[in-house]
Amino acid sequence: MGVFVFLPLVLPLSAWPIARLAEQHLHPRAATLLLTVVAAVLAVCSTLCLALLMVVGTAQLPGNPLPDGWSDPEVRVAVPYDEVAGRVAIPALIAVLISCTRTGWRHHRVRRRAGRALGGLPATSVAVLRDETPYAYALPGGRRDRVVVTTGMLAGLNAPERRALFAHERAHLSGRHHRFLLAVQLAARANPFLRPLRTAVIYTAERWADEDAAAVVGNRRVVARAIGKAALVSRGAPIATLAGFAAAGPVPRRVAALLGPAPVARVWPSVFTTVGLAAWGAAAGTTVSALSSANAAVTLFFILHAATPM
Repeated sequence: MGVFVFLPLVLPLSAWPIARLAEQHLHPRAATLLLTVVAAVLAVCSTLCLALLMVVGTAQLPGNPLPDGWSDPEVRVAVPYDEVAGRVAIPALIAVLISCTRTGWRHHRVRRRAGRALGGLPATSVAVLRDETPYAYALPGGRRDRVVVTTGMLAGLNAPERRALFAHERAHLSGRHHRFLLAVQLAARANPFLRPLRTAVIYTAERWADEDAAAVVGNRRVVARAIGKAALVSRGAPIATLAGFAAAGPVPRRVAALLGPAPVARVWPSVFTTVGLAAWGAAAGTTVSALSSANAAVTLFFILHAATPM
């Protein structure tokens, strides 16, 4: 294993350049997919790294529950270890597990609570709440995905703008954007170095929905105007973690993007561009992180398996 086991902890730094460049130069759909995959892989690798450090570094500590053969001197020679790193990895890994569990549970609880709040309304794809506070959000529910909007929000928009609102929220549901957002939230909890990717995905997911809405409405300026008007009156969704129509992502940047030409859909940027170099750098860092984690895990498995008493 050696020093390679530590690499996944710092390799997320290699993904920082692509975060902002992907927002500006890639199609929002491609940017969301790319950044989410990179964040998820790097988060899994760094968590595995902490687990390996904990096992290797604490095998000789008194009172540990590991097999006695794992602390044999011959095993310790074959497996490089650092007791300080092992001790530090214990609370770090516990913190990661607790933080990710809380994030996942909070996400599930919010969706259940929001679903219960709509229990008395007709089971239609659009739920209109009699509330003067203007807000709108997409509520995923499997076979019962719903767009939730208040009378206050509808009163502030004209007919084409309302169509843009519904198209935007339906794009969130059809694209399953909540899964991407949850994945990057968990990744950022697992490794703080991945927070720039979380911020970028929050923005690109909104831009993805903006572009889909513009394609449905057929007028980019109408969508931009709807987002701008909603932002002036909206205070966002009252339930935490549910993305609002004009509350998630930097609204001025989204409006400016919609007032410009539609982004070109490209599967992968050319290596001869700035964003291409950043994308290949992030891909290389992700690959090295995965290979380092796999190498360390496989090596440790075979050595400790041989040292485990039958």
